[in-house]
Amino acid sequence: MKAFSKIEDGLLLLAEKIDGNKYLGSIKNAFTDFVPFIVVGSFGTLLNSLIANPKTGLAQWIPWLENLKPAFDVLNFATISCMTIPIVFLIAMHLAKANKIPQYTAGVLSVAAYITVVPSTVTVMVENLQGASAGLGTSSLGAQGLFVGMLMAVLITELFNKLLKIEKIKIKMPPSVPKGIAISFNTLIPIFIILVISSVLGNLFKLWTGYYLNEWIYSVAQAPLELIFQSTFGVIFMAILSQMFWFLGIHGGLVIEPIRSPLSASAIAANISSLNAGGVPSMPVTRGFWTIFVVCGGAGITLSLIFAILKFSKREDHRMIAKMALLPGICGIGEPIVFGLPLVLNPVFAIPFILNSGIAAGIALSAIKFGFLTCNTVDAPFGLPIFINAMLSYGWKGIIVQIIILVLCTIIWIPFVLMSNKAKEKEIA
Repeated sequence: MKAFSKIEDGLLLLAEKIDGNKYLGSIKNAFTDFVPFIVVGSFGTLLNSLIANPKTGLAQWIPWLENLKPAFDVLNFATISCMTIPIVFLIAMHLAKANKIPQYTAGVLSVAAYITVVPSTVTVMVENLQGASAGLGTSSLGAQGLFVGMLMAVLITELFNKLLKIEKIKIKMPPSVPKGIAISFNTLIPIFIILVISSVLGNLFKLWTGYYLNEWIYSVAQAPLELIFQSTFGVIFMAILSQMFWFLGIHGGLVIEPIRSPLSASAIAANISSLNAGGVPSMPVTRGFWTIFVVCGGAGITLSLIFAILKFSKREDHRMIAKMALLPGICGIGEPIVFGLPLVLNPVFAIPFILNSGIAAGIALSAIKFGFLTCNTVDAPFGLPIFINAMLSYGWKGIIVQIIILVLCTIIWIPFVLMSNKAKEKEIA
């Protein structure tokens, strides 16, 4: 009990630190804002397959529909292949809001500073002749630039915040000048200083290392983190950690969001890029994977608990709560059962509640490893009913894996439901 108490205190302290950290909070909020765009962008691949593809889509019967392929390609490009730019802007805005400085100015400034440290030319081939043209490549716009973009957004916004507090470098305007214009002049010198510094340092870094900053950060930080996150150990550890926070009454998904979001966004982008290039998607853990399998029917696979209660529980209070939580559980919403039963700090149900999502992740990863499932290129949005979300992202095989997860986890929950029955009987006696 003492050991459990220490773990509980440690997790509560960690959750408090994460929740109160303005940097992690800004990253979490930025990705939360951008999730709809990732989902919509991934549907560009699905629309291509269902409509414009002459082999698998409607275009095999209506050839004209193949002309829509560029539209679906650009839908994907505008959202997923260019995700770093809006993410940088959103992180900077949320951090600027926390610092109480001009939000839009901080967002634009961070994007501009990011562009100064990444390649500003792209290589083009014309009739076997290679040349360079001004522009930003997908390594700068897309997921490969995420980590350096996040870092730049935080550093630039904090530097901007510091410089705005120096009264001597502000260009003061008369009171009669409109507020918007006055703010523009007040921020002019700080913006100038920051962009000159980022441009010079970015150039010096390239001269010193031979790499642009985004290329170097990707090789030393982002790529290894992606490798860990995509591993069986990494996913199961993340799932169990999330559930430990849920057990304490803290939204585990939100706690791990600052780590999970950039890595899962990078994964879906890599899968789509690989598919478009004629390759095979190889990143299993995307946001869709997490929604469809790791938290199938709610974090901790609580939909299976609802099934177990409805079949085996003799407690009318539990059965009533399970009936009310059934429909939300089918849509992946577990809060009614988590806080209604409750599962929070409930020692009877602690073991399956903490471990089931990790077990579900292991099942789904095994299905991919043995070739039954392929890595997804479409992220079904959260809130869709089970089976429908699996069908959208993984086809009928995804439904089979969901059924296996739900059946196995129901079996795991049953002994604990029976234990709860006995505990209630002892209370009455």
